[in-house]
Amino acid sequence: MRLFKNGKIASEASPELIEADVLVSDEGGILEVGPSLKEGDAEVADCTGCVLVPGMFDLHVRGREPGYEHKETLRTCAEAALHGGITGLVLMPDTSPPIDSGNQLKSIQDRIAELGSIEMLQAGCLTKAREGRELAGYSGLAALGVPMLTDSDKAIDCPDLLRRCMEYARDFDLLVTSHCETPALAKAGVVNEGRLSYRLGLPGVPTISQEIAIERDLALARHTGVRLHLQQISTGMSLDAVRLSKRAGVRVSCEVSPHHLIFSEEDVTDYDTAFKIQPPLQKKGDVEALLAGLLDDTIDVLASGHSPHTAFEKSADFGSAPWGASALETSVLAIYDRFIATGRFNWDLLIRKYSSAPRHLVGLDPITIESGRRANFFVFDLEAETAINREYFRSKCPVTPFSGQTLKGAIREALV
Repeated sequence: MRLFKNGKIASEASPELIEADVLVSDEGGILEVGPSLKEGDAEVADCTGCVLVPGMFDLHVRGREPGYEHKETLRTCAEAALHGGITGLVLMPDTSPPIDSGNQLKSIQDRIAELGSIEMLQAGCLTKAREGRELAGYSGLAALGVPMLTDSDKAIDCPDLLRRCMEYARDFDLLVTSHCETPALAKAGVVNEGRLSYRLGLPGVPTISQEIAIERDLALARHTGVRLHLQQISTGMSLDAVRLSKRAGVRVSCEVSPHHLIFSEEDVTDYDTAFKIQPPLQKKGDVEALLAGLLDDTIDVLASGHSPHTAFEKSADFGSAPWGASALETSVLAIYDRFIATGRFNWDLLIRKYSSAPRHLVGLDPITIESGRRANFFVFDLEAETAINREYFRSKCPVTPFSGQTLKGAIREALV
């Protein structure tokens, strides 16, 4: 047995932290929660200055296996997630081969079961091989309990095809997850279009690339009645469209990444490819709008968008380097450093947006720290600091916009 003593417990029910000890059995069950629990034969973990937080759940993770194991494997992905306080996640299907059939899904589910690690759910493709030409094998995917359908970072150009995807997904009661981009507008853009792109001499992506795609997808969702989830919202105008659709009764949810809540296009300096994140980082006004949307519940969930690439791949010039960065191990720390420690919001909002709401979207029960439940939490040291460097990472690929920074707080350990 282990007794987590002298700490405080965070929950989504209240912004206030509750002083309590937590006794966990050797089998992983929470035996008792309360003040001043007796130690008995238990191993004591002194949690003075620490908060016990329910494990996070990330809806947007690229595990890279199969096909791209040089970037990440399911094992290193799980290790990185736990290291970052994340005890469950959804894997994107942009692997090689893509997860577009029941057979492909079953092979990944078997691999996850072999690992016996954290809760990892595998998403399926919307279209066969993510090529945007014909529907993937929905019946086989649905029969195996796929949590969502998505072509990951590929948008479906043809609105009629997307309409048919939504209609079939609705009949299987599957969540459709959309990458919000208009390829004909995005073209070869690599940063937000505007003064920054002109100054750097780089091709830009106009904000209407996302906004037009969102308007279209919302209209199709309204028409078909499907459950729609919008990935990686990044502009204020996109949020306005989501607000209006929610008021009109469209079954829509959306996510934002910590990167887009914290960084703006002004952080893209010296052609640092760690800041080449999809969608491109936006203006400061959009960043402020995203935070407001998170606080007023227009944005439903936080999702890291974990997209690991090797340092060699990211060392290419800005135009050629791949989109994305490692994010599983920095998301909780960055949110604490920028928002909780500074009083912008409290632990309850983080738990709601990054633990309970994403679990609800894929049909899972929320996590709480109470007697009779399974232990699923992490110990967060409020008084420590974490240096973000190569030695910190469990992920194979440590490329991150936070590199070289020291963030407030530290995750001591995670139990699941």
